[in-house]
Parts: sequence; C-alpha cells; structure tokens
Amino acid sequence: MKREIFLEEKPLEEALAGYWEFLRNLGALDPGPAETVPVAASCGRVTAGPVFAAVSHPHFHAAAMDGYAVQARRTFGATEQSPLRLRVGEEAFPVDTGDVLPEGCDAVIMVEDTHAVTPDVIEITAAVFPYQNVRVMGEDVVATEMLLPANYSIRPVDVGALLAGGVTTVAVHPQPRVALIPTGTEVVAPGTALKPGDIVDFNSPMLAAMVREWGGVPVRHEIIPDDFAALKDAVSRAAAEYDMVLTIAGASAGREDFTAAVVRACGTLFAHGVAIKPGKPVVLGAVAGKPFIGLPGYPVSTVLNAELFARPVIFAKQGRVVPDREKVAATLSRRVVSPAGVEEFVRVKLGRTGEKIVATPLGRGAGRLMTLVQADGILRVPRFAEGFEAGSVVTVELLRTRREIEETIVIIGSHDLALDIIANFLRLKFPEATLSSAHVGSLGGLLAVKRGEAHAAGTHLLDEETGEYNVPYVQRYLAGVPVVLVNLSYREQGFIVIPGNPKGIRDFSDLLREEVRFVNRQRGAGTRVLLDFHLRRLGLDPQRITGYQREEYTHMAVAAAVAGGTADVGLGIRAAAVALGLDFVPVAEERYDLCVLKEHWEGKVGERLRVVLGDPEFRAAVLARGGYDLRDCGQVLYVQE
Repeated sequence: MKREIFLEEKPLEEALAGYWEFLRNLGALDPGPAETVPVAASCGRVTAGPVFAAVSHPHFHAAAMDGYAVQARRTFGATEQSPLRLRVGEEAFPVDTGDVLPEGCDAVIMVEDTHAVTPDVIEITAAVFPYQNVRVMGEDVVATEMLLPANYSIRPVDVGALLAGGVTTVAVHPQPRVALIPTGTEVVAPGTALKPGDIVDFNSPMLAAMVREWGGVPVRHEIIPDDFAALKDAVSRAAAEYDMVLTIAGASAGREDFTAAVVRACGTLFAHGVAIKPGKPVVLGAVAGKPFIGLPGYPVSTVLNAELFARPVIFAKQGRVVPDREKVAATLSRRVVSPAGVEEFVRVKLGRTGEKIVATPLGRGAGRLMTLVQADGILRVPRFAEGFEAGSVVTVELLRTRREIEETIVIIGSHDLALDIIANFLRLKFPEATLSSAHVGSLGGLLAVKRGEAHAAGTHLLDEETGEYNVPYVQRYLAGVPVVLVNLSYREQGFIVIPGNPKGIRDFSDLLREEVRFVNRQRGAGTRVLLDFHLRRLGLDPQRITGYQREEYTHMAVAAAVAGGTADVGLGIRAAAVALGLDFVPVAEERYDLCVLKEHWEGKVGERLRVVLGDPEFRAAVLARGGYDLRDCGQVLYVQE
C-alpha cells in the first residue's frame, strides 16, 4: 500500500464552510424520515413538524378557587356594610378548585369571602364579576392551536403542554446512528491485561458519550487492526447501515495510516489535513453519501475534531443548531507561544482574583487527556497571531459555568500532592468550590501573586544565606505587598530512585557519574533551588550531570520518568516515590507554605482554606501519602503588611 501524505492543510474556517457545503450538496445533512414516539418519552427529541393541540385545556369551565359557584348577577350590590344572603344548593353551590362549574353558574366566590349564617344560607360581603375565579375552557390551550413549531427541542415543560393539549404521540427527527470504528493493531479493549506497546481504547467510549450528549445514537465497532482491506470493509459496511461514520486513529501520514486512502477507495475525500493544533491530520469526506470523519488517535485531537466537525453534523441531522458556549475576557498568567499558520486551541484553567479572571494555560500535548478534564475553558490562538504575551486580555470559551469560575481558588506555584487533596476536600466541604492549581515553580508563583493573578502561591524556597525558607524571598520579591505565609506541611526531599537503588545513589556527588541519568525540575522550582544550593556547597559542576537540562514541572512527572526507565534518579518528595512504588533516599526536610494575599486570607478564600487545613480527615489523607509532617499545618508563620 502506498504511503499517504497530507493533501493540504485547509484553514479552519474554509474547512468548516467547505465541508458543510460538500455535505449539503450530497443531502447528507438532511434529518431523514420522521419517526413517531410517545410524548412521555420525547424529552430531548426534536420535532419534525409543527404540533397542534387536539383538545382544549381545560376542556370545561372549572372553579379556580375553593368556595361557592354562583351567577355573578345575583351578587351585585353585596358589600361589607350591606351583605347579601344566598341559599346553598339553589343560589350558591359548594365547589373545590378544579371542579366543573355547575350549570348556570359563571363565577366563584372564594370561601374566605363568605360567612355561614345557617347550614343552608351563606352571607357574602363582596360582589363578583362574570367568570371571576373561573378557569374558562381553553384558558391554557385551545384546540387546533400550534403548541410547538418544527425543529424544536422538546423540554420537560413541553411534554406537559403536549399531553395537556391531548397529544400523546409526536413526530420527531430520527436520532442519527453514528458508527465509531477504533483502529490500530496496538489498540486493546478496556480491561485487557496490558503488555508494552498496548494502548487502551478509551477514545471510542469517550466519543460514544459525546455522541449521546449531542443527541445521536453511538454504535461502537470492534477494533480494526492496521490493515487497509479490513478497514475498507468495516467502513463500507458501516456506511451502508448507519447515518454517519467516525474512525479513530490512522488519520495521519504514517506507514500504517490508511484512513484517507480508504475514503478515496470507497467514497469521496473532501480534505486530509486542517490547519489546527492539535488535530491537524483529520480526514473529511463521505462514503455511500454518508458523512465520514477520520479522527486522529491522540485523545485531545479526537475530542477537538469531534467538536469542530462531527458535532455540527449530528445536530444538523436532528434539525438543531449547535448552541454557542459562553465566553469571558481573561488575563493570561503566562506567555503563550503558538506556531504561525495554524489555529491553536489552548486548554486553560480559570479563576477570579479581585476584579479580573485569570487564565492559566495547561499542558498542550495532543495526548494529554487530563488537560481536558482539568480545563475550564479553551483559548483560540488565530492562525497568524503566534501567541499572546503574559498579561494579555484574551477571550476564552467556557467549558464550565461562570459560577464555577467565580468560586475557584487559584493557586499558582510549586507542585505538591497535597494540593490535589485540598481540591477534593474543598468539594466535600463546599460543593460549589474548586481549586485551580498551576505548576510554574515557587518563584513563578510568588510573581503571579504579586501581579494579582493568583489567590495564593505554593512555595518552598531555601535562602542560602540565612537557611530560612520562603520569608526572605517574600521580602525580596513581594516588598510592599500585603501577604501571609500559611504553612501547609514540612516534607522530605530526596533522591527518587529505581526500586533497590541498583546504581547506589546516596549523595549529590553520585549524580556526576557517567552511567547515572538524572531528571531535573524547571528553573524557579524550589526543588531546583535546593539542588543548586547543594551542588554549589559541595563545589560540583551541574554541567557534568547527565540530564541536568531535562526539566519536568511536577514531582509526579519526575517520579514517572524514573518509573518509566528514562531516568535513574530525580530530586523530589517522598510522597511521589511512594505513589509509584519507587525507593527514596532522604536529603532534607523542607517547609512548604502557601503565600496568600492578605485580602484573600481574610475573606472567603481564607475561610475555606482554614476549614480544609484544619480538618482531621484532610490531614490523615495527606499523611497517608508519606513523607509529610503537619505540625504547623494551617498556622500563619509570617505576615507582611
């Protein structure tokens, strides 16, 4: 099979508009013949035509109050000064709310406006006018009136209105049946015992959930290996049976990427490659007159392309229009550099600090699914913008509600596993609250607090001259900024090594051995400061350390590098080593504080943090990670006015 290459890289707007027109000309966006469903089961479906009332509601004149039904003309002249008496059963008839109005009656006197003189006589103190306190026939719905128009998404209240109008079945557009075909010889079903090289098929269940959310009916196909004939057969069969076909993986230009060639062979290829990041190698076309989209295998690319291209088609085939997501103006906490010529979609965390919403970019790899889990919004970088500077005000499309953004505590700075535990206990104690934690290093966190871009910074910076943690750095970099240092923990720092420590790493001099591969933390991280402090103290040249230039942004990333065999050692906290079953050689105890803007510590943010940090269950959860001492947890150790 000849290796495929990208045909082109269409600009996004051109690809969207062109593919839409391509499918429209094929008639592939038409919803198809209507189907009839019970009204009681119709919520979420879309009407295929207008719906008219079969009966009026109410279909009789009904009492709207508890009291007595009367002829209004018999009550004229009644006042408190000159009450009027009526005979019960002859001139006034007892009724309850909803009762049929007795023959000859045209009004209801509320029971509280009457007084029983005898069991057979009542006295009224006010007159009523015709049809006062009466629900007249057709007050709500009149037979033959239109209840719902065509292409209308049925809501719970609409179900009630249809049934009230005597409609028990309704014609709706069919839900598009979408075939999902995962591909790849290395792809295995969830729950399979994994061997090196295996990739779990989490993309197709994720995509199936998205299709259901959009109103379609997903049908997952068995995994197809990297074989042209097998994929061609699966695609052809799916196109003959279903309304739309999505394949997952095999869309790029590798030796075993056959998607574009398959579409050429059994359908019409519209585009192979769109100028977006992530998700460039998407395949757009049609097979047997049905929409076909070949999604890249990286999960972020899968989701993004499904949102951009599949979602509008699924909505259109139901007679629906994709709703716009809410957008907010946000200030970027750090610079975003983007390649020219592609429109990039950057996942961001959001939180309000003071008068502005701050956006913190998350990891940008197409394989980093957790960035979508963590993201509060999407920042679009236009094709030729090449990015945005830190502090720029940008437009962000929300993935969560504005209320959630307003209730988010923003902590930027050094990474610690306890921050995840804080996030969990915030949810438990304050269900509306969330925590946004961005890992840019201790110094980066302090500067973010200074710029007003975070409520707090996680910091564990050792001052070489005084041997004191954090306070000298706050005085140096946040001079004049009112802040408090609140202790989170004392924690063990040391060498994270392979189980058994086969290379016998005991001290910093061992890092210079030729056979030892090291993984470092980024500049500005407290762990990096600790490393450089000890190297200088011992007179060791960091450039002789293999891997000194290799940087990771979290303790868990360092531990993962060691566990994965790409490094022999990294400097980090004991909890990260314990989490991945690695060995640990202790080096020092350090103090990890939260540097909180004073106004926030004295407000809602501080109130919530105090509740969490003082909770015994929270403390037990942190201690269970290993390597933590919480003797000062929650205590204010320094105040700067």
